[in-house]
Amino acid sequence: MTRRNISVLTLTIAALFLTGMAFAQVVDPGVRGGAAGAGTPLASVSANPNDLAFFNAGLGQFNESQTVTGDNVGLGPRFNLDSCGGCHAQPATGGTGPAVNPQFTIISRGVASSATNTRPSFITQNGPVREARFPFFFNANGTANVNNPNGGVETIFTIAGRADLAAGKTCAGLTQPGFAAAAAANNLIFRIPTPVFGSGLMANIDDSTLLINQANQAGNAFGVAGTFNHNGNDGTISRFGWKAQNKSLMIFSGEAYNVEMGVSNELFQQDRPLPGEDGNGGGGGTGFAANCLNTAGVGYPEDITHSGGTDASSSSSDVTLFAVFMQFLAPPTPSTTVPGGATSISRGRTLFSQVGCAVCHTPSLTTQPSQLTAGLSNATANLFSDLEVHHMGTGLADNVSQGGAGGDQFRSAPLWGLGQRIFFLHDGRTTNLVTVVNAHGSTGSEANASLNAAAALSLTDQQNLINFLRSL
Repeated sequence: MTRRNISVLTLTIAALFLTGMAFAQVVDPGVRGGAAGAGTPLASVSANPNDLAFFNAGLGQFNESQTVTGDNVGLGPRFNLDSCGGCHAQPATGGTGPAVNPQFTIISRGVASSATNTRPSFITQNGPVREARFPFFFNANGTANVNNPNGGVETIFTIAGRADLAAGKTCAGLTQPGFAAAAAANNLIFRIPTPVFGSGLMANIDDSTLLINQANQAGNAFGVAGTFNHNGNDGTISRFGWKAQNKSLMIFSGEAYNVEMGVSNELFQQDRPLPGEDGNGGGGGTGFAANCLNTAGVGYPEDITHSGGTDASSSSSDVTLFAVFMQFLAPPTPSTTVPGGATSISRGRTLFSQVGCAVCHTPSLTTQPSQLTAGLSNATANLFSDLEVHHMGTGLADNVSQGGAGGDQFRSAPLWGLGQRIFFLHDGRTTNLVTVVNAHGSTGSEANASLNAAAALSLTDQQNLINFLRSL
């Protein structure tokens, strides 16, 4: 597909704008100020005392910092941060990475020992919260072996030598991954936290609704042809994560607890070694040494359902509480006037569909009946996503496959709440929304024709389009 060249005085939005100079006069208004407009429970949850108690218990656990031993047991052996809320904090609990990165100070505030951990260069004070992956395993000479895919999370910090390890446990010899060597080999990619606002609505969209929407978009004028990632067990459509690799909020929670914080749970019952340590990639790994197993001293899994609980919330495992919190979390509230005024936002919304952005970013889908809470039942979810994975071209490809999603495929990111996010794209490479749209255009991207249509807009309409996106 041939892309149109854009002059200095015209720009493009979904690429938003295919060359850097081309959209110099279009401005990202920046993070929308005012109230967060997110982070609260669904109205039906607030109206039900039992549901609200469950939500608040989940919120508390979501924000709680984990330790190796003690009341909040289970952190490690490796982890990226010690709480869900630290990663999901902007503009409220449940969002994305905050302006000040909590990973930057983690080794100096007692959560990880600075004697056994160093801060990698990609973790900066005012940069995005990140997890790291090596797309490929390495050859003996340190180069990337492109014939041996990796893609697993290379967890950043270790609990080696911490004072709160169980008696007789040291995790001695546990080291951080070789991030500098991976960067030198051009074999290092990143992911940032996805917001979880409105997740219950997304979980409650029936597969048939998604398939009908896909059929309705077939043969569109922009050459967009997405596909769904599917759960390998029952074959149904998965929808959570950057590549829609996770089927449910429970799986999403359990995996994050195990991978990001190193806490074993009833869904992921073993401590997770790094790729290679687990025997993958032909490295001959044998897992953790005995002095780094059962570091909490309570046995496995560390996070469990509590038979001695006195009510539903106190009986629930942490993973269940995380899932309930996300299930009951209301979607963000968009602005009708900021930025640019109501007329500009309304015009931008029209243009969003006119230039083809809405083919991937479906403005709304209807949920199925739900017995969880009335707010999830037959509701309109204004998520701006078809929950399909699309080829995004060489410019965004991370060479990591997850489920049925390949190295250049990503889920259409839900855009609700976009106006209050700081860091963008799967790796947090930019804070500028114009740059984000521009990054959608590259060889092999399904967005190229849409970007060309945006390039033909007047400068005023291109700004209207950006204003609309920041109003969400």
